[in-house]
Amino acid sequence: MPLTSECLILSALLFGLGVAGFIFKRNLITIFMAVELMLNAVNLAFVAFSRVWGMDGQVFVFFVIVVAAAEAAVGLAIIILIARNRQSLNVERVDFLKL
Repeated sequence: MPLTSECLILSALLFGLGVAGFIFKRNLITIFMAVELMLNAVNLAFVAFSRVWGMDGQVFVFFVIVVAAAEAAVGLAIIILIARNRQSLNVERVDFLKL
């Protein structure tokens, strides 16, 4: 039982680091990695809850991994396109809606 609370604390710390990286970083790759870190923190929490309540948390983890893989493919394609067109991955320099 104490292992589960430690997993949830670790999950909360990882999620907090992901949120901090998402808010404070300006590089698109770093923001992308922060989102992936938050998704993995949620996966860890699902597994911890599954261990305590006996639910099928692993099924939810599988779906989160599938969504993360799709997000990685589409997200990296968009990031590469932005890098080629704008020659920068700085969030403040990406201004598609400005003419």
